[in-house]
Amino acid sequence: MTTPPPSATPPPSAAAPRSGTRPAPWVRTRLRAARLGTVLGAALAFVAVLLAAALPRAQDRGADQALRSFLARSGAAGTSLQVTAPAPDTGQTTGALDGTMDQLLARTGSTFHVEADSVVHGTRTTKRESLENPELSRPSGFPPRMALLHVRQAESHVKMVEGRWPGSTPAAAPGGAAGEPPPLQIVLSKAAAETLGARVGSVLKSAPRVDGTPSVEVVGLYTPLDGTEDFWADNLGCLARACENYIGENLAWDVDGLVGAGDLDRMANWSRTAEDFWRLPVDVGRLRADRLDATSREIASYIAGPTAAALTRETGRARLHTTSWLPEQFEQARVRTQAAAPLALIGPAGIGGVAFVVLCLAGALAADRRDAELRLLLARGGSRAAIVGRLVGEGAVTVLPAAAAATALAVLLLPTPRLAPALITAAAVALLALLAFPVRAAVLLSPARPGGRWRRPVAELLVLIATAAAVLAVRRRGVGPVGGDPDPLLIAAPLLLALCGGLLLARLQPVVTGWLARAAGRRSGLVGFLGLARAARGSGATGTGTPGRGRTGPSVLPMVALLIAITTGGFGAAVLQSVDSSRLGVARLAVGGDAVISAYGKSPLPQGLAKAAGELPGVRTSVPLWIDHDSSVIGTPAGSTQVTVVAADPSAYAELSRVLGCGSFDPALLAGGDGQSADAPVPALFSAGLARQAAKGTYTVRPGDGGELRVRVAGVLDCTPAHPARDAATVVLPTGAATALMGGADHPNRWFGVGDVDGDRLRALVRSKLPAASAASTPAPAPAPIPGSGSVAGPAPVDEVYPVRTSADAVAQLGSDPLQRSAQRLFWASVAGAAGFALLAVLLTLMRTVPERAALLARLRTMGLRRRQGVALILAETLPQTLAATLGGALVAAAAVALLGPAIDLSTLVGTRVPDGVRLTAGPVLTQALGLAALVAAAVFVEAATSGRRQITTELRAGDQR
Repeated sequence: MTTPPPSATPPPSAAAPRSGTRPAPWVRTRLRAARLGTVLGAALAFVAVLLAAALPRAQDRGADQALRSFLARSGAAGTSLQVTAPAPDTGQTTGALDGTMDQLLARTGSTFHVEADSVVHGTRTTKRESLENPELSRPSGFPPRMALLHVRQAESHVKMVEGRWPGSTPAAAPGGAAGEPPPLQIVLSKAAAETLGARVGSVLKSAPRVDGTPSVEVVGLYTPLDGTEDFWADNLGCLARACENYIGENLAWDVDGLVGAGDLDRMANWSRTAEDFWRLPVDVGRLRADRLDATSREIASYIAGPTAAALTRETGRARLHTTSWLPEQFEQARVRTQAAAPLALIGPAGIGGVAFVVLCLAGALAADRRDAELRLLLARGGSRAAIVGRLVGEGAVTVLPAAAAATALAVLLLPTPRLAPALITAAAVALLALLAFPVRAAVLLSPARPGGRWRRPVAELLVLIATAAAVLAVRRRGVGPVGGDPDPLLIAAPLLLALCGGLLLARLQPVVTGWLARAAGRRSGLVGFLGLARAARGSGATGTGTPGRGRTGPSVLPMVALLIAITTGGFGAAVLQSVDSSRLGVARLAVGGDAVISAYGKSPLPQGLAKAAGELPGVRTSVPLWIDHDSSVIGTPAGSTQVTVVAADPSAYAELSRVLGCGSFDPALLAGGDGQSADAPVPALFSAGLARQAAKGTYTVRPGDGGELRVRVAGVLDCTPAHPARDAATVVLPTGAATALMGGADHPNRWFGVGDVDGDRLRALVRSKLPAASAASTPAPAPAPIPGSGSVAGPAPVDEVYPVRTSADAVAQLGSDPLQRSAQRLFWASVAGAAGFALLAVLLTLMRTVPERAALLARLRTMGLRRRQGVALILAETLPQTLAATLGGALVAAAAVALLGPAIDLSTLVGTRVPDGVRLTAGPVLTQALGLAALVAAAVFVEAATSGRRQITTELRAGDQR
């Protein structure tokens, strides 16, 4: 038999199948094989990138809002460019004023914009001239004074109530007065005219001069359309009403009149000199915190720099001068932002650290799950680079679309001009989510290196050194160095402390859990011993063919995630708790308690009001007292020293001082004043400022309404609630002795209360106690805050006869700054996000061990293990790590507060200057730690109760295939 010769072409039947077979795409096959894992990976990337893109934009929005709110408080006067120049001697026209304004506006619009519709410009005389008309009002014998202004478009802001607006053509000379210039035509506000006693047609003359006596004629009266409008603010003087001018103790009136365009060229005749002015209000609603430095430089150039020199040349006005408060306002805003930046960045840094750990954990668990597959590919000839490249392609299909959608959603939900920070952080997080799994796979596929056991101790030592350096730097320089931006190392100090705690717990927890397992092994039960033993050994993946890759203990990453979340939450909660307590302390000192009722001057409170106020719900301490600010102490080295006398019940006043932390004293010091002879000196407490002038001894107190009282110094107070200023001269007397010798002291004119006082109910009580005559008549003016008392609550409403102030109102005013609210919102959002990611880290670890744990439980079920015991076994295996992380996190958070808290300045968040930093209190730290531990424990229990039965049933039916 012969063999046919070999053919160059294969038979058609054999060639057809080979040409029609195409390998399945790698990415599509892998994604279809693990649909749930693909969806979960995309969801994790979406959430992480969304938060990464949203946090910078939220910070920008908060900073911009805080900057604009801070500048808006200054009003138009503090946020405008004030430009002045001498008026020309002749040829002054409205066109020249408008042309200069256009040139001034042309130099704006780069980093700041001017509200063109709100520009106020015109001409004004440089000084006021006395009006010699005898019929005008002269309260103290001094004549009123007047200045003249021409303000462009002023007629659109007023309503003429009588007469007419000055004409746009020069007034004709009066008949029969050859060579005498006609009066300038002006309009006055109706309120100013009534104050002066002028009317339409009045000719007002100034003091006689050699070159002629200028005069003005009132041709019309007007009222402002809106007296609160920015148009009337700042340099427009006394246009809306007459102004009080005190010459010593004598009152005189100042008024200003508006001149029409027709007399513009003759305005200088009134006071010999005039100046042109332009008020350019900067649009604070368009300022941005991230461009504050550039805006400050441009404003400085506009005031005195290249822009100012160019404007001088372009306008032809050699003495053009620009002033503004904006540079000082910008500097204050920058200091405020720098003070709040560390507190606003620590929270995002915490959630960033937890998210980093979770993404690394997800990559590590995915690599462990596919370890056998990857090693099989490597054994069949695949290179590490090719395998890693295919894994990167798998991730790109799911991670990149999710990252793009998350970034777009963050940009849409949080609109802000700056886009770069959000894109950079989103790209960094997306890159981490994309490369976490491939990098971990590359490490697993790399051959083991000799001496690898030293890598972990060296890394832990480096972390410890970095943490010590950060803590020392914070203690020495503070979290936010003065005059500079926050140092990233200082911001990361709480995270480094948490990382050190996690690494230490990772070393200690297996040892302690092993001890507990051995102790449980001596008992009769099996569940506790088996769960603790598995927790001590770790429930990670076991190696499959690679020596030395078996169980090496519990995973460090979930514990680090929990520790960072608890430390961040505890530290942030401690900061906010310290802010709230400091704010309440400041408010209480400013008010004098939680509520206060004041009478005007030394007028007494209505009969029974103090007693009724003390019986209101929530009032714990009621202190009626008498206070006199016009008293004096005779016998000091200066002879006589003006003081404030406070007469109160010693026990109640001592309790008030103790609660407020303001000059606590023993009420027994004021005992002994009753039942003594009239000549015996009354015990008194002197303030520290007064005690420095008066040594211990006997002095005479002389009230403002007469009388004398001999007192002896029984003690010294640093502060007293009724007059909390540290440098105030105050004398505290017991009511029993003071009322007998000082008139009026038996009727309190102040009432102080401590407790949960309802301000509205207290005001209603005060109104109900008003006498009918007082309620019907015009109330007396409310007293202003005591000078030097540091009051933040401001004067009480003028419509109250007996003003009521509460610490709750003062706290609300202190906390009204958007910068504070933004930092607090960012803190709580970061705490919530960090807790969510920490919970996800625990759940990822649980999900990875579900197959192995189900196999173990299935075997134990065949040996008689009940379902409830199976749940207990899962809890005994997983909860030791959670409990260790809870305890460790609470300790690390407390250590972070103790080490870093004193270096943090809370003044910006409190709303006023406070000397204390963050104080360590157990409540906030334990709340965050126990709350997160309860959340994790609940999640573990739910997972064990719901998924365990299904997995065990599957194992029992299919058998163990491992």
